[in-house]
Amino acid sequence: MRCALFAATAFFSLAVTGQPVLAAEAPYVDDRSDAEAVIRSFYSAINRQEFARAWDYFGETKPVQDLDAFVKGYDGTERVEVKTGGVSEDGAAGSIYYNVPVAIRATAKDGSENVFAGCYTLRQVNASIQEPPFRPIFIDKGALKPSKAEFEDAVPASCGDAPPPPKKDAALEQAKKAFAATYGDQCDKEMPGGEPLAEPDAYSLRYKDAGAEADQPERETRLFRFFCSMAAYNESAVYYVHDDVSGVRQLQFASPELDIHYENNDSEGKVEAINVTGFQTDDQLVNSEYDNATKTISSLNKWRGLGDAASAGTYLFRNGNFSLVQYDVDASYDGKINPQTVVDYNTPP
Repeated sequence: MRCALFAATAFFSLAVTGQPVLAAEAPYVDDRSDAEAVIRSFYSAINRQEFARAWDYFGETKPVQDLDAFVKGYDGTERVEVKTGGVSEDGAAGSIYYNVPVAIRATAKDGSENVFAGCYTLRQVNASIQEPPFRPIFIDKGALKPSKAEFEDAVPASCGDAPPPPKKDAALEQAKKAFAATYGDQCDKEMPGGEPLAEPDAYSLRYKDAGAEADQPERETRLFRFFCSMAAYNESAVYYVHDDVSGVRQLQFASPELDIHYENNDSEGKVEAINVTGFQTDDQLVNSEYDNATKTISSLNKWRGLGDAASAGTYLFRNGNFSLVQYDVDASYDGKINPQTVVDYNTPP
């Protein structure tokens, strides 16, 4: 039975569109960073007919007697599409077991289709207690049965008697992946006090489009603030937003380019003029925070630790976007807090 079930799981498509891809076009994926990734990698190997690699994703307990029988089990299968559900986990002595709900739609070479559903159990042995050779996360067992449900609805809610895992915040997960891809190597790997990196600050902003009718429902934009780095007196953060139209995107913040004139060209002297010569965009904000009461993100970039010289921006959320409405500059190193407003769309005429 197990051989038949694994035979049914061959050649699934890794395309994000859900459309099947021929084995020759299947991308190479070998990611053992989490349980779901191992399942994707297993089927990547099957799609590419790299059966020895697929066999290696299993631990000591194999799905069939030997590799030859494993390979033979995929005769007659053209392709398989796969969906996974929420992963649950259970700790044991020295190990973590992961349960991955799975549904597949297997297409045979004669064009017939069948839907199967079930669970994979994967095991992660504590790396600190292992002896060489190191063993990453591996498939411990799997069992799929024919399902009468439509493929899109066939993924089990949970595996075994375990309660359904908490529903993932899809927008948050997308923002975290985007941040890791862009800033994983640039930003600090821990918080300033040495603590592990915390989850990003998350906010829900509800609004109506300009000109919307009174009976039209509100729209929602999610805002995520990621800590990036900490210097002596400045902390930087990266922001992402998510909505139902654009998905996840990173915020870029407008800021003025400044031409500052000091008396006798002495930066420690009196400020004679602060001129705005243009605008640029910044991908990070310094010493920033979001205020839900005013729907604004504010920043304060200290030019030195005393804070008497600094620049500050205010970005207002309206109609689904954040816009620069005020920018203040204190260019004098005089020990006093006396900023000048150089951009002002925030004060009524």
